[in-house]
Amino acid sequence: MIKIYPRDTLGSADYGWLKARYHFSFARYINRDRIGFGTLKVINDDIVKAGHGFDTHPHDNMEIITFVRKGAITHKDSQGNKGRTAAGDVQVMSAGSGIAHSEHNAEDEDTVLYQIWITPKEKDIPPRWDMAEFPKTPVKDELHLLVSGRAEDKDKGALYIHQDAAIYGGRIQGGGTITQAIKHQAYLLVSEGAITVNGQAVNAGDGAEITSMDEISITAKQDAQLLLIDVPG
Repeated sequence: MIKIYPRDTLGSADYGWLKARYHFSFARYINRDRIGFGTLKVINDDIVKAGHGFDTHPHDNMEIITFVRKGAITHKDSQGNKGRTAAGDVQVMSAGSGIAHSEHNAEDEDTVLYQIWITPKEKDIPPRWDMAEFPKTPVKDELHLLVSGRAEDKDKGALYIHQDAAIYGGRIQGGGTITQAIKHQAYLLVSEGAITVNGQAVNAGDGAEITSMDEISITAKQDAQLLLIDVPG
């Protein structure tokens, strides 16, 4: 089953320095029908103004993944980690037993990113942070594996999270079709362009829940950038 959530039906907020679209209940946006999707709890589609960002604040027992789509974000945390994650790349923070961090846009342009929270399978693990660069060339067969906590993905170059979940991403050229396998259930994001999923249209900014399906066929109606989050229910 595929259920599409158009961009204009999502939650939204404008804080001046930050404009956000919320796929699930978050902060001031409360929607009792949209309290996560299995172990996936948060997807925020954020635009952070140049020179601004999230000041130091704490988290615990959450896997927090940031996928940067435009610009870059600079991370600092209480464990001494520092790093800059640029467009097309990913950072992962396992908050574990507790960590404080900041995320700032130190660039001269707005930064556009997805902020994704997934509950871990273990509590109070040691906090950690990591980032990685990934291929930017369009995919032809399936999306790139970006993040995974699955044993079968251990040696595939993905960033690790403490959950039996995986995040895939990539670009598809207009007219191209790929087949994407699904282990559990998946949430699909279209950050650019327009696609069809098993014949159903999904456009830039939309989300789609995919349940009770082992694979999907994705066709790009125009050049598109996608992110697919496969999580336990």
